Amino acid sequence: MTKPLGLVLASALTLVFIGLAPLLQPAWLLSCLLILFSLVLFLIKDTRYVSLSIITLAALYGLGWLSMFVFTCTLGIVVIGELAFRLARGEPASYLYHLVAAIGVSSAVMFYLGYSAPLVVVMGVVVAVLLRAVLRGRDDALMIEALGVAMTMFLFEEINFEVDLAILAVAAIIAFGFGYTSYRFRVADISGLFSGAMIGIILIVFADVRWFLIMLTFFIIGAGATRYRYGDKEMLGVAQEHGGVRGYFNVFANGLVATGAAILYGVTGHAAFVALFMGSVASAAADTTASEIGVTGKTPYLITTLQPVPRGTNGGVTLRGEVAAVIASAIVAVTAWLMGVADPWMVVVTVIAGFIGTNVDSLVGATLENSGRIGNSGTNLAATFVGGVSGMVLYLLG
Repeated sequence: MTKPLGLVLASALTLVFIGLAPLLQPAWLLSCLLILFSLVLFLIKDTRYVSLSIITLAALYGLGWLSMFVFTCTLGIVVIGELAFRLARGEPASYLYHLVAAIGVSSAVMFYLGYSAPLVVVMGVVVAVLLRAVLRGRDDALMIEALGVAMTMFLFEEINFEVDLAILAVAAIIAFGFGYTSYRFRVADISGLFSGAMIGIILIVFADVRWFLIMLTFFIIGAGATRYRYGDKEMLGVAQEHGGVRGYFNVFANGLVATGAAILYGVTGHAAFVALFMGSVASAAADTTASEIGVTGKTPYLITTLQPVPRGTNGGVTLRGEVAAVIASAIVAVTAWLMGVADPWMVVVTVIAGFIGTNVDSLVGATLENSGRIGNSGTNLAATFVGGVSGMVLYLLG
């Protein structure tokens, strides 16, 4: 890990070369100079990973794989953000410092270059802070963060989705407000806070706030199901670890397909992607409810053999769990219908998709997860994907 003194030197180098970027052309010229100066930093033991991060970004820029905007923003977000993080003391204050510093420097770069891409900036900043939370304690954290931020900004720059600055600001306030509330109530950890905020921003920006509220419905259902007879589940040894606190693995496993559906809908406007979103969210809600409530029912039966198995066995299903899954799917579907997102046929499709998704989760759990080939998050991702695609196909066939 780097010390503040080394980061101060790296930050000064970063700011100088951000200022020189539009003046030193072609790109390889600035890249070569930045790499040379960074090699000096590399000789300082405590700044080696910072220098390697800068060298990596400079090489990508020099090769023409990153635009000037993405290169300079990423450089500022990673280095200046890390300096702010190191200067702060304690959580979550250190992440707040990182967030504010990264937004400040990237916004300054955007105005300096005369480039209007606030969504690209916001997504880069959120990914930076998320990766900082996920990778804390690793020496190579800055290198992975630099590549992650650069790839994210490159992707959203390529998508080139226009968004009103006011809408983006409201989306960020709502998403981070929800994330922080989840963290304070110990429903999510730091990584869950930022991954949830990222998904929330994407849902609101590419679709609208109603999609976020539908996802929030799943979150409330899941949190309630996790706490349902939690003491009994603890006694049985099948309760969620850490009191059901969600991290980024759980957030992405349950929300990645829905997030992709929102982006596709925002770009194309096709109703099929609404069905994809609805099916994936219903599957996530159904699976969580079936697992958390079904485990309190009678003896479960393995979905592949219909033989009785101990409670908590991957792939074990109960009548109570199946009924709970259908009810959870119906709540998600009706909520979407009441808000005008889903039509009556999509409501039916969503309930069916949720039922399919939760049983796919059981099937994958009984086969791939029990054999150790896949983890719980992979099982959840498979369930939401199949549930979402099933909903989309059924909707198009209807």
